[in-house]
Amino acid sequence: MNTAQNKYTLNWRERHFWTDGWGSLGIAVLVALSIRWAFVEAYVIPSGSMLPSLLIHDHIFVNKLTYGIRVPFSDNWMFKFSEPKRGEVVVFKYPKDMSTFFIKRVVGEAGDKIYYENGTLYVNDKPQEKSVPVSKDDFDWLRERDFQREGGYGVDSKENYAHFTESLVEKKHSILIRKGDLYEQYGPVVVPEGHLFMMGDNRNNSSDSRVWGFLPKDYILGRAMLVWLSCEETIPMVPFLCNPLTIRWGRFFHSVN
Repeated sequence: MNTAQNKYTLNWRERHFWTDGWGSLGIAVLVALSIRWAFVEAYVIPSGSMLPSLLIHDHIFVNKLTYGIRVPFSDNWMFKFSEPKRGEVVVFKYPKDMSTFFIKRVVGEAGDKIYYENGTLYVNDKPQEKSVPVSKDDFDWLRERDFQREGGYGVDSKENYAHFTESLVEKKHSILIRKGDLYEQYGPVVVPEGHLFMMGDNRNNSSDSRVWGFLPKDYILGRAMLVWLSCEETIPMVPFLCNPLTIRWGRFFHSVN
């Protein structure tokens, strides 16, 4: 075999490696990891702390690019594009256990005075308006099992909860408040620089900043975008997979407000 033939054979093998061989698989894995690191990542809602906005077993996409780009395997930022704002639903590392991810709503930014009493949230001494929602779509999605799983009140029921629309600094979203539990009080506290105050929409069943304190901004992973899959039950032997017989078809591409 002459030199030209050797060169052709090597070039063919090299092209084959990058298009059909292990090289193509490596590129695909690298692209997938890059998308997950910098752009979009999927998460599953494990609890009812964000009812009725997000249901148990909602599968959501989280926009990781909206606030900036981080140094890989680090909490440090390479570039920052924006800051989390009141009303946004974000995924973050739980301050008490960095290997656990939480999802809550931002209700207070740095410098805000936060106070919660009798089911009403106050931001900078201004009560955030609550109203009976015109549309009850969020509440209608809920089932008795969604409340029985919470465990905070033993055997609970949907009829024990009231559904409201809260106007959080002009951003409207759904919340649940348990009837008869309006004595709850927290604060007032002032959010320190570089931190946020987080709350769940299921106000009486949420471990949030009222329990574990302020959230450092550097712990934020991204903003919740939309529900791409949802089901009432998962497969018992494979708990991260939906039972196809219990899929909530109407929640596909449901935006996270």
